Amino acid sequence: MKFKLDENLPVSAATILASAGHDVDTVLAEGLAGAPDPDVVSAATVAGRILISLDVGLGDIRAYPPGSHAGIVVLRVPDQSATTVTKTISDLASLTELASLAGSVAVLQRGLLRIRHP
Repeated sequence: MKFKLDENLPVSAATILASAGHDVDTVLAEGLAGAPDPDVVSAATVAGRILISLDVGLGDIRAYPPGSHAGIVVLRVPDQSATTVTKTISDLASLTELASLAGSVAVLQRGLLRIRHP
């Protein structure tokens, strides 16, 4: 799978996904730090990458309807420490149904992945 990590995720998250065999790019590497959410979603869509973020606003299906982008995964974690986020990314990387994330809006929270398909 191809992923783009939002600027609010630790660098170690990219390493975890890459070591699981995924193609990973970051908002920071693309020079989009501080860019508005619609611009980040658009860049991920053009690149065919599923965007992973801590930004709960990206989970709003009225603003980002399933099928209008390459896919969005919002991580809902109890705290945004690097340890908690990397553990959550590890959980995500181990899932077998990652292909079902394409074009959808998903929320990963406490080991539960809720997916809104197009």
